[in-house]
Amino acid sequence: MPGGSEWILIILVVLLMFGGRKIPELMRGVGRGIREFNDAKSSVKNEIEDGMKDKEIKQDVTQKQQVPQ
Repeated sequence: MPGGSEWILIILVVLLMFGGRKIPELMRGVGRGIREFNDAKSSVKNEIEDGMKDKEIKQDVTQKQQVPQ
């Protein structure tokens, strides 16, 4: 992780490259990208968990059918 003086250098380079007016627009874009990434990550996690629950339910049903009564 960059130290204090390295962060200052990075900020100065960003200011020189994009200018003061473009930075808020750039940060909004970064924020949207992070939000979309987190939404996609949550969606994939939920799908995996749902798939695991479905598999457990199917196994329970199969085991109940195989038990002699």
